Amino acid sequence: MVLKVFFPSCCSSAESGILIGRWISEQNSAVILAVVHFPFIPVQVKQYLSEVQRVTKVSVSVLGSWSNSKQEKEESLSEFLEDLGTIFSHEPWIQISKEGGSKFWSCSTLQKHSNNPKEEEIILIYYDQRKVMLSHLHPPLDTATSTDRKADDASKLSAIFDTVAKSKVLFMTDRYDDGPIKLTHWQSDGVEASIIVELMKQASVPACMLLTFLLSLISGVCRSRVLKFWPLSFLWSKLSTCEQLGHRLQHLQVISSNKKAQTQTQLMRKANVFVSLLIDVALGILLMSWLYRKNRIGHLADTLIPMADHIAEELQDLLQWLMGAPAGLKMNRALDQVLGRFFLYHIHLWISYIHLMSPFIEMILWYVGLSACLGLTVALCILSDIIALLTFHIYCFYVYGARLYCLKIYGLSSLWRLFRGKKWNVLRQRVDSCSYDLDQLFIGTLLFTILLFLLPTTALYYLVFTLLRLLVVIVQGLIHLLVDLIDSLPLYSIILRLCRSYRLAG
Repeated sequence: MVLKVFFPSCCSSAESGILIGRWISEQNSAVILAVVHFPFIPVQVKQYLSEVQRVTKVSVSVLGSWSNSKQEKEESLSEFLEDLGTIFSHEPWIQISKEGGSKFWSCSTLQKHSNNPKEEEIILIYYDQRKVMLSHLHPPLDTATSTDRKADDASKLSAIFDTVAKSKVLFMTDRYDDGPIKLTHWQSDGVEASIIVELMKQASVPACMLLTFLLSLISGVCRSRVLKFWPLSFLWSKLSTCEQLGHRLQHLQVISSNKKAQTQTQLMRKANVFVSLLIDVALGILLMSWLYRKNRIGHLADTLIPMADHIAEELQDLLQWLMGAPAGLKMNRALDQVLGRFFLYHIHLWISYIHLMSPFIEMILWYVGLSACLGLTVALCILSDIIALLTFHIYCFYVYGARLYCLKIYGLSSLWRLFRGKKWNVLRQRVDSCSYDLDQLFIGTLLFTILLFLLPTTALYYLVFTLLRLLVVIVQGLIHLLVDLIDSLPLYSIILRLCRSYRLAG
């Protein structure tokens, strides 16, 4: 029968000692977990293994001996290692030896209590203990309800991963401990978390409690009735900066929560949110340092006013073109002049407003630049809101044109039903038949003719301002797309996939 020995690659350079692990009789396999170095006291080793077995519920025992002699193999060491089989009494007793700098190992078994000792074929399988421990290929620890697995479960490879996963207590021995037993395993150079990390973990508890208290206070203020009044509630719902701040507030509440992640999905979500928030703040600080260097905010403020004037002049030229014969189209001159002068007056008001605010533009940009320390996404949302404010007159033009166009379309559809002898029943929400007299038909014909001949002029203004509004929406949409990309991109999972893909295995 073939004997399979799973040997951790981290123990290949360990000093001579004994092999401890788990024997899986259903598979005729041995899972080596660690190497106990010389010198040691057998009684203390047995006590230590019984304590580990009580905590982990895994039948950990001494499986054999390990010899790593840099010189020629001594006869006394070989006899001593064979004698250890009588002290710990495990059948079969596995002997693995490595001589000098040779790449070839020798692996054999001893069966002293067997009447018919047979030579077994031994397969030595190397495995990375760290990757097996961190890859989560084993079943969750909370789902294991019994210490003894069934024969069909033990025959699977998951029994090997489960053995390594449950032996976490065995790997927690720090190299600074002066205990009587010295082990070699994947954390033999010390527990994975260093002393500084452990101190940071201890300090993070009060920090998270303080952050949770502040966040709960802020969220309580945000949910208060003060923000439900009309002006504040309107601004909170329309400004993308407020929406992003609320989104980041939820992320901070997830990170600072003192509840331990129950599943791997929750743990990965917390890690992704934390890395996303960290990178967002780092990019925001870089943007803020770039803005406040070489007086770039002053140059930006000096450029903003001429840019607004240039946009206003382009809009005035566009309106002058619409008030003439755009593309050779013959418009209704009276309505064309009224609409053109109406929109030109709005542009005049907008230019006056911009020049009135020009002395304060640099100070406003200076304080807005400080918001970049909250993250690049907050700065981008503020940029989107600034674009919305600077193009507010274009939004007004679009609303005016859309409302006027919709009113004419609604009037034409109502008058068209009048010609067909029908009307809209408001109570039953349907079209019913109706008889009209001659005066109603005459007035309806006049109104229909007027609205029909005025429709091209209104439609042209509506089309032009809709295209301008669409251009602004596309720019804001690209900004919000970048914000959503930073918020929702699983950066931690991507980095983990590129650097340590075994952490995402299974």
